[in-house]
Amino acid sequence: MNNSTYQLDDFALTLPIPQRARITAQQFANQQPNPEKAEQVRLNTLAVWVVNDYLQMMDIPTDLQASDSWNPIMRFCGNVADLDVPSIGRLECRPVHLHQQICSIPPETWEERVGYLVVQFDESLQEARLLGFIPSVATETLPLAQLQPLEAFIDHLWQLRQSPVNSLVNLSQWFAGVFETGWQTIESLWNMPELRPTYAFRSIETLELETLNRPESNTKRAKLIDLGIQILNQPVMLIVEISSEKDQQTSIHLQLHATGNQIYLPLGVHLTVLDSSGAVFLDAQSRRSDNYIQLQFRGEPTEQFSVRVALDNTSITEHFRI
Repeated sequence: MNNSTYQLDDFALTLPIPQRARITAQQFANQQPNPEKAEQVRLNTLAVWVVNDYLQMMDIPTDLQASDSWNPIMRFCGNVADLDVPSIGRLECRPVHLHQQICSIPPETWEERVGYLVVQFDESLQEARLLGFIPSVATETLPLAQLQPLEAFIDHLWQLRQSPVNSLVNLSQWFAGVFETGWQTIESLWNMPELRPTYAFRSIETLELETLNRPESNTKRAKLIDLGIQILNQPVMLIVEISSEKDQQTSIHLQLHATGNQIYLPLGVHLTVLDSSGAVFLDAQSRRSDNYIQLQFRGEPTEQFSVRVALDNTSITEHFRI
């Protein structure tokens, strides 16, 4: 045990816990029905906050509001400490006490997670230590000696960004307000300073004006697509907008936008719709001065299709079911 503790000390990272984090954690704890649940929520909230601060330091975008741990119903019903990382997935941030050698991993968190970070707290709650991570778990107890260092965690995230696992996006659930991990509101993405477009006429307000006359059944979400160094590490934003038609078909409107200081899309970026057999159905290609490109089509219920974003020999594909 002494040896494993020494190894943890060797690669652990100590971070301060800001007062705002403690206030938020206490507010969440006060909403719980008993002291035991309150303490669980307090530590879970602080663990998520510390991991969020760490990822922000590493310039990795996060979305606290999209995380189950920031949802009062999910906090009340489950033991969740997740952090949503756009375009990657959900990280589970599990707290442990000082001198603890085993971390508890609730079964409800064994799926839909791209990794697990362990955060250690002492009684003062003035600072926390990121002990390490593990990519996946299948048991309720995790010996801390099995943790990998944070350097391996950053490499793990980078691999996920380069080769994301493409799950099927169920568009019919979007009408009910159920969205898959990574699909966020346009506003939440463009409120991030590093993503907000520099060209004024494609601002968030402009997009809102464009949708004033759309049907009430209209809904839309956006996702960051990172094609790597070909676009100077600046992701593009894929917007998917759907609306139901009178003939039970669904209208689908796709847009691919430049973000941040990238005023225009790179020349030759393809936005392609593939049918269920993988054949090209629609395709748009960016020209020299395009800040966005778009496609629109209609589909039948349960029909499947894919959307591919490609530049040169690099591509990322998202799979959908209507």
